[in-house]
Amino acid sequence: MSVRKLPAPQPNPETQAFWDGLGEGILRIKACGDCQKAHYYPRHICPHCGSAETRWLDSAGTGEIYSLSVMRRGEGAPFAVAYVTLDEGPSVLTNLVAEDFDSLAIGQRVRLMPQSSDADHAGDGPALPFFTAIGD
Repeated sequence: MSVRKLPAPQPNPETQAFWDGLGEGILRIKACGDCQKAHYYPRHICPHCGSAETRWLDSAGTGEIYSLSVMRRGEGAPFAVAYVTLDEGPSVLTNLVAEDFDSLAIGQRVRLMPQSSDADHAGDGPALPFFTAIGD
């Protein structure tokens, strides 16, 4: 499978639980205690209602491709960038891991497949939220 190498993330106190979860193979998103809506990217204030009553939620790590683009030129090509709509509701801008990028399609079911970031080109940095087609 082709895996795109990206720079290591820079966690901060607000996002540390997100990065720790990925290291355990869990996609953590935030959910609002007031309006009950889940949101991504992780942040303290709910983007839907402005409440500070947010909590961490372990996502199922599954969803479907909303939009995708396969890059066939440039450094690291080929690779696929996509918006994945999680089963919990929010959309995630992510990279896709696939044997055959031509087999990817809008509406296709995907699952979380954390990949190591490119810590100094060793490929052993903190995990990043990549997705792959279910069945691959």
